[in-house]
Amino acid sequence: MTSLERITHDPDWYEPYRISLAVRANGLIFVSGQAGIDESGATVGGDDFEAQARQAFVNLATVLGEAGASLADVVKVTVMVTDMSYLGVIIKLRGEYFTEPYPADTLLRVAGLAQRDWLVEIDAVAVAPDATAA
Repeated sequence: MTSLERITHDPDWYEPYRISLAVRANGLIFVSGQAGIDESGATVGGDDFEAQARQAFVNLATVLGEAGASLADVVKVTVMVTDMSYLGVIIKLRGEYFTEPYPADTLLRVAGLAQRDWLVEIDAVAVAPDATAA
């Protein structure tokens, strides 16, 4: 039987939506899509893509930290953007937040995200640090 553990944070910005920030299962951490929102759920930066993307990476790191992991443990990331012209910013931020070997990545342009003002959302799969010792 698969052991599932909900990963949360205080405050948990996705709790009102019945979404887990992350779930640990069989040595992996599955992080829900993180947008450019603060802990109260307010979008940061307005229409500033880089500000939103930086906050999404910060949120991703925060959730991983709650699971005892870090961005260095990420093996797969999916980045969803509403405008592919932001590709250069995404490449720059990948270099700032991830190190070699860089995680596998999927970049998608989407028609929209859960909130109308969101420009980016990032989800990830990480190896739980205690799983790497096995």
